[in-house]
This record gives sequence, structure tokens and C-alpha cells, in this order.
Amino acid sequence: MGTTPDGRPIPPPQAGERQMLESWLDFHRATLELKCAGLDDHQLRTASVPPSSMTLLGLVQHMAEVERNWFQRVFACQDSPPLYEEGAGDGFAVIPGRGGGEVMGRWRAEVARSRELIAGSSLEDTGKLSEQEAAHVGDQGVSLRWILVHMVEEYARHNGHADLIRERIDGTTGA
Repeated sequence: MGTTPDGRPIPPPQAGERQMLESWLDFHRATLELKCAGLDDHQLRTASVPPSSMTLLGLVQHMAEVERNWFQRVFACQDSPPLYEEGAGDGFAVIPGRGGGEVMGRWRAEVARSRELIAGSSLEDTGKLSEQEAAHVGDQGVSLRWILVHMVEEYARHNGHADLIRERIDGTTGA
């Protein structure tokens, strides 16, 4: 598998469904990390697209929570507590003193745990939704395939937010 000039893994143009889904998810994970690269803690905490209060640090925290939710709680049916309970508990709230290094480290650990939990699983294996999620999706559970597609969508959507935030911080565009 090749890489883009900025080092992100290029998803293969021909692959099986599992490899394709995991490759696109890894591409989007790498894109979020790239959007944060080279910024100091102040910049990572900057809400630069008014009136939104969204920050790159908050996005990374949020995606750590999303990784934990879909792979640990839903797919593996583990009772994993929230990483960030501030605000709405979705990770977006940034508190003083929590730096970029700590947040990126936690996010990377969640990504690694997600990979561990699905290794060897079938795309047809299912997880159990919370009552709140089941109210929207249905209570029949969701397949690993559904979770992977959802995660690609979730990262892609938030990477669009990260593009705008980063451009307003220092003019960096692309990727």
C-alpha cells in the first residue's frame, strides 16, 4: 500500500470489503492526526470558525469517545466509562490543563484498542446498541460492517470540520 505525499496510507483501489473498509477508516484517522500536526496546545484549543466553539483538540477527544463507544461498548459489549465527562460527555468540551500530547495519546490508545477488538471478527458479527442508539437505529444490533461504514462517515464529516478550523488557525489547506 502506498502513501500520500504527507504520509497517509492510500486505500487500495482493489481489495476485499474488509480491507477496503479498514483502509478507508485508517486513512481518515491519519487525516485527523495530520490536521493537528505541528500545532501547539493554544492552537489546538482555538475555536476559529465562529460562531462554533469546536476546536481540533475537542474533535480528537470526541473521536476517542466515538472509537470507545462503537468498538468497546457496542461491538464488544464492554462496560467502558467515558473518557471525557465534561460538558455533554461527548468529548467536545476542552478543559484547562489537558494538553494535546495527552489527548492524542488517549485517542491513539482508543484506536489501537478498536483494532484489537475487531481483529479476527467477521463483518457479519454484531454488537448491541444502547437504548438511546437503538431508538434511532432499531434494537436488532448492528454488524461490524455497519460500524466500520459509520466510522468512515464519522471521521470524514469531522475531518471536514478540521479542515476549516485548521485553515483559520494557520492557513494550512488540503489533505
